[in-house]
Amino acid sequence: MKSTRFVAALGAALTAALVAACSAGSSTNPNPSASGGGAAPGSDKLTVGLVAEPVSLDFTTNDGAAIPQALLYNVYETLVKLDQNGDIKPALATSWKVSSDRKTYTFDLTDKAKFTNGQPFTAKDAVFSIDRVKKDWTTSLKSAMDVVADAKAVSDTQLQVTLKQPSNSWLYKMTTRIGAMMAPDGIADLATKPVGTGPYEFGTWNRGDSISLKANPNYWGPKPHFGEVVLKYFKDATALNNALLTGTINVIGTVQAPESLKQFEGNSKYQVIEGTTNGEVVLSFNNVKAPMNNLKVRQAVRYAINHKALMDTCWAGYGTLIGSMVPPTDPWYEDLTGLYPYDLAKAKQLVQETGVANTTLRLRIPTLPYAVSCGQVVKSDLEQAGFKVALDQLEFPAAWLTTVFKNADYDMSIVAHVEPRDLGAVFGNPQYYTRYDNKQVQQDLAKADTGTPQEQITYMKAAAKTLSEDAAADFLFLLPNLIVADKGITGLPKNAISESFDLSQLGRS
Repeated sequence: MKSTRFVAALGAALTAALVAACSAGSSTNPNPSASGGGAAPGSDKLTVGLVAEPVSLDFTTNDGAAIPQALLYNVYETLVKLDQNGDIKPALATSWKVSSDRKTYTFDLTDKAKFTNGQPFTAKDAVFSIDRVKKDWTTSLKSAMDVVADAKAVSDTQLQVTLKQPSNSWLYKMTTRIGAMMAPDGIADLATKPVGTGPYEFGTWNRGDSISLKANPNYWGPKPHFGEVVLKYFKDATALNNALLTGTINVIGTVQAPESLKQFEGNSKYQVIEGTTNGEVVLSFNNVKAPMNNLKVRQAVRYAINHKALMDTCWAGYGTLIGSMVPPTDPWYEDLTGLYPYDLAKAKQLVQETGVANTTLRLRIPTLPYAVSCGQVVKSDLEQAGFKVALDQLEFPAAWLTTVFKNADYDMSIVAHVEPRDLGAVFGNPQYYTRYDNKQVQQDLAKADTGTPQEQITYMKAAAKTLSEDAAADFLFLLPNLIVADKGITGLPKNAISESFDLSQLGRS
């Protein structure tokens, strides 16, 4: 993957941030005995600056990546998890086997894990958690569990899951929030008091400001270095940067103003980490509503946008141009940016052919800095092509989730989809907010899931190319992973390719 950088003189900080903050994971193991400032192991405190505070702590009924960013792998554990390289590794499941027909998974579970309410974790809890996704979850992501035919506890430490048909994606999806293991008596108040088996337990939530996580004193695995981690939320890029400069926080978990990195790169007190994510910044279209149900209108939009100039303006040139809904870290990635190169003359021609110049397009974006910044550029590019664009800023998360995500009351929007391998979730379900209904894409997604690993790559490439050719959306750019931290913090992730910011991997040298 190539990451391009636009070097600009330091000026006003570009305010940009993820829709629900980039997720992160790490494979770097900190020294568990190291501590800063003479503190005893386990008593050290870390404060991480993030953006887009969760609306709730219950990801079974609330969408948005900010919840699993804070809780997954930290408070809630999964049977399996992703490492820094995107590989599936053991977690609560110490090992697993797959039957020859690829439909039955047998997991051997640790016998040491306990929930923070004192109850031991057993295979019955795993069965409960899987069944609950299918029966009680209300978010769209629950559909990933539909392939499960049966889950049963063979013993306290052995779980058997049988699928309806082979699925290449199911085990991978079990590393995400749908794989979170919960206790039957720990779900009474998921929105404010999560109960899990993880290295951290929920502490306090000062709404509008911060969430505190405390080291779990009874954690079954390697003890986390930090005795307390505070996730502090900022909406203003300058305030976030100043918080690190003044020692209020130790880590900027998601850089909001890439242009401001210069003030940290030359300072020996700080470290700057640059990698990649799977967060596609998508200019989404309402595919069933005029005029966006017209292919030529959608094509005109894609031709009208100068993606390189947009990325330079919105994210200071950091990021990757991708051309479809697949990041370079996925095995089926292809560079599809050439399908719709910037062509203002072509865009103007299509606008005239369709008569759409007389229609005002509603570009309804969340009040997140990156969306506001990119929205202005998109509006300008489209107007140069002859479109009329009304830019509406909707309070995030409540107003945007209700108006755009739930009710699809929009023509276009801008949002960063940070869930891993989410092409099918965003474009394979006609009821999703994009309202994209392409039978060929749906068939290719199904074949990719049930076929051999090589067939998965082949059909996923086909699906990605079809939806790009069909201009199902415009793919503005792929977000980079940009982190700034105190020099001594270890275990920070270079690549943010899971839903979790895995705090257990962090330490201090």
